[in-house]
Amino acid sequence: MPANQANVEYFFRLFYDLFQGTGSIPLTQVEAWAAHVWLFIVYIGYALAAAGFVFIVYSMVRLFELREREEHHFGSLILAPQAAERGNARWNHIEELVAGDNPSQWKEAIIEADIMLHEILTNHGYQGEGVAEKLRTIDQVDLGSLQNAWNAHRVRNQIAHEGSAFNLSKQLAQRTIQQYESVFKEFDVI
Repeated sequence: MPANQANVEYFFRLFYDLFQGTGSIPLTQVEAWAAHVWLFIVYIGYALAAAGFVFIVYSMVRLFELREREEHHFGSLILAPQAAERGNARWNHIEELVAGDNPSQWKEAIIEADIMLHEILTNHGYQGEGVAEKLRTIDQVDLGSLQNAWNAHRVRNQIAHEGSAFNLSKQLAQRTIQQYESVFKEFDVI
């Protein structure tokens, strides 16, 4: 056999002899050494587990302290003076649109007010696919401005179905927005 080749059979034989106890290293010494290594690994594991437990407890305590400070610091929401005076920003935008001179702005204001009405009716638990179906489920006794809601919604439907062919006057746009306003005030949204 050439000198530069490893004798694989020799290494397998050493490995076999190691576990059979017939080799040059007695098995009891290997067992003792393995037991010491295993005991060392167990002690390191316990130390790491204890350190991890201490870290978790420390982190939880710090987290609770942080939450208490955040609650104390951010507990009461203070509104900026202009935000407190403005009321409903969405309604303010609708009023700005209807106050403009462009009929497309008036149409946008009415459509936006109808979307707002749909959301309010949904939030109050009225069932139905659209605004008309939800309005059908309301009794006049429950909503005094029900007729205003119907009138305003009819104008919105004309805008939606006729599009640019619908001739919307400023007076009709303002009256429609006033009808939406009476409904929103009754729902205490604005």
